[in-house]
Amino acid sequence: MFRAVRIFILLFILATVSYSAYRAKAQSVEWKYTLMVNIYPINGDGSALSDAYIKSLTLDEFQSIEQFMLSAAEHYGKKQNASIQIRLQNTLTSKPPAPPESSNVLEVMWWSLQFRWWAYWHAKVQGPGTQVRLFVQYFDPQKTQVHRSTALQEGLIGQVNVFASNDMREKNNVIIAHEFLHTLGATDKYDLRTDFPNFPDGYAEPEKQPLHPQNLAEIMGGRVPVSEYDAVIPRHLNRVVIGAKTAQEINFLPKSN
Repeated sequence: MFRAVRIFILLFILATVSYSAYRAKAQSVEWKYTLMVNIYPINGDGSALSDAYIKSLTLDEFQSIEQFMLSAAEHYGKKQNASIQIRLQNTLTSKPPAPPESSNVLEVMWWSLQFRWWAYWHAKVQGPGTQVRLFVQYFDPQKTQVHRSTALQEGLIGQVNVFASNDMREKNNVIIAHEFLHTLGATDKYDLRTDFPNFPDGYAEPEKQPLHPQNLAEIMGGRVPVSEYDAVIPRHLNRVVIGAKTAQEINFLPKSN
């Protein structure tokens, strides 16, 4: 009898957690209210430069991300409050578990559970409503090659690897915005082997003639295709748009049948 009760309790807890995660995912793209996005800076390489850069951070650092989302919401006919508000949280000394290098399903699932557990214990957000948590790790650009960032819709969390450099600030914001949209259900629209945007969904202007060079980047395509074989990372979010497919995925547009 005791074993049965224990199993029932565990199943009840699992069901409650699963339902809460489902509701959080659904509410994050309802766009009825401003969505809170919490940014937690982390010194990714332990360098003095990264530490000094993090100490100098203000909300102005991320203003272009808020403006990018507001402009996209207006473009797709959403209300002005259907956007985001970034909150700069305290710096964390603990680092999130790094994602596995392989694409083994079991390893990815185990890492996902570890990451969500780590986020639960190290970043408990304050206030009501659905909130996104982004763990932004800063690295000295002269010493470290930044690894690929990643994010999970389950838990609305992401870890973003960027450079501790004023010159790289707006490029950093392009990466942060990309990972933020992953937490809302947006999918990558580029070839994972080459980083080249997929046509047509990864192109900002898929109907442009001639097709190349493109003038803008699609946020989940990640780069501006300047030729059939070459694409560059945009310098600023004012050179980036949310394409129709991504807009459907984050509920800025109704999904096509």
